[in-house]
Amino acid sequence: MGLDMLIPAPLLQAVFIPVLIAPITMLLGRKYGRKVSWLNFVALTYSTLMLLMVGLEVRSAGPVLEVYSMVPLANVNFGLLADNLSLPVAVILNLSAVALSVFSGHYIDHRIDVLYNGNKKYHAVYHTLFLIFATGILGTILATNLIILYLFLEIVYIPLYFIMRFFGYVTKERVALMSFFWGTLGTTFFLVGAMLTYMGIGSFQIFDMPTLVGTSVVDLVVFFMLIGLLIKMATFGFHVWLPWVHAEHPTSIAGILAVIVGLGNYVIARILIQQLYIPFQIYSTPLMFLALVTMVYGAYLTLAQDDIKRLYACSTISQNAYCLLGLASMTSIGVAGGIFYFLSHSLGKTILFSIAGILVFRTGNRDMRKMGGLASKMPVTALLTIMGAMILSAMPPLSGFQAELIMFIGIFLQGTFTNLTSFLIALGGIIATIFTVAYTFWPVRRIFFGPPKIKNSNSHEIKEAPWSMTVPLLMLAFVSLLLGIFPSLVMDFLTAFAESLPLG
Repeated sequence: MGLDMLIPAPLLQAVFIPVLIAPITMLLGRKYGRKVSWLNFVALTYSTLMLLMVGLEVRSAGPVLEVYSMVPLANVNFGLLADNLSLPVAVILNLSAVALSVFSGHYIDHRIDVLYNGNKKYHAVYHTLFLIFATGILGTILATNLIILYLFLEIVYIPLYFIMRFFGYVTKERVALMSFFWGTLGTTFFLVGAMLTYMGIGSFQIFDMPTLVGTSVVDLVVFFMLIGLLIKMATFGFHVWLPWVHAEHPTSIAGILAVIVGLGNYVIARILIQQLYIPFQIYSTPLMFLALVTMVYGAYLTLAQDDIKRLYACSTISQNAYCLLGLASMTSIGVAGGIFYFLSHSLGKTILFSIAGILVFRTGNRDMRKMGGLASKMPVTALLTIMGAMILSAMPPLSGFQAELIMFIGIFLQGTFTNLTSFLIALGGIIATIFTVAYTFWPVRRIFFGPPKIKNSNSHEIKEAPWSMTVPLLMLAFVSLLLGIFPSLVMDFLTAFAESLPLG
């Protein structure tokens, strides 16, 4: 008996249950304040369970597709697909949203106390907007139609703008506009590519796109979509918005923003590599070079920071470029490793950015020069910071090690079998990993060890964070550990996807 016989429309439920719960969150949030975060937790957990059950079907019987007619004349169907690529990405990213829904409770409560004297209506605003993130991200991952994918990409910038506007930090109004402008600019380029696709083949369906090859518009489709995605991924030259937006938002959505930035990697794999491999090939070496430049530049920018939030913001520029390097290698191992690294990075960055939020919550401080010796007062937070640093630095037994190892095998295969330039870029990528170790463990020493520099004040008591902030992060660290010990949990899916591609 198929899954659809047991549970009707599980993918549709997974995508829309969060946004259907949002009005209830809005109503209850005005009365119960931060406690409404538990309603979000239940909704997102249910959504994740739907995805896990679909995953069993994908593993045993193959892809699960749901199609709902929307505009038949324009061939616009609302389709949702769980396959070897979309399923693991959807599950891991939704788990991050589950963890952050709980983490948000105390954090945003503190932020509302600072900004709005504890007015509970702002709890309703924040937690309602948070649920829209989940729908936008899952819709982007599961969509089978270019217009629907575009709409979901746009949806995620609506809650981002308002959460930045109401709950951000320095110059939050200006930064909110900046995030919306750059996000919309990227999706507009993508939309141009989608319209050109329809002109070429009369369809917006992603899996009809291979028929574009050989048409007069295919090169323009690849170009516009790629530029739009590179803007969203904050690669070198398009990176100027990310240090501001990623540093000045409320830290409870930092992991979500890291996911939004990294989603470009998924879309590249789904559309440009899977559907348009032949015309996309010419971008392989240039993209590898761009990724290497972004990795190194992002690392130098990160090492120059003393603000803990801005440090992790700048590191996203560098880390996201690792994924692009794997995808641009255009080898099956490199592509699978690049997506795995994206998922691992999302777990690690969610942990580390949330730690920055805990530090602000407990110390009222973001400047690492004014910190030190906090490990004795915040041992769990210190442990989580070390684990997050290990994920990003690719240290066993956490997931970053397996992801980076697999990815670089693919990258070096590309360099070995094509040209000297690609080989030198691959070698440069390995050398650049040294910077990652430096900028992830350097803050650990400055913040948690050495002589104490912060004393208790009336407004901030320096002690361990509440369990509702630390336990969700420990859960994500456990997921990373599980993937590091049993990488087949993800790689069985991603390898099957990559081996179906016309790659080396």
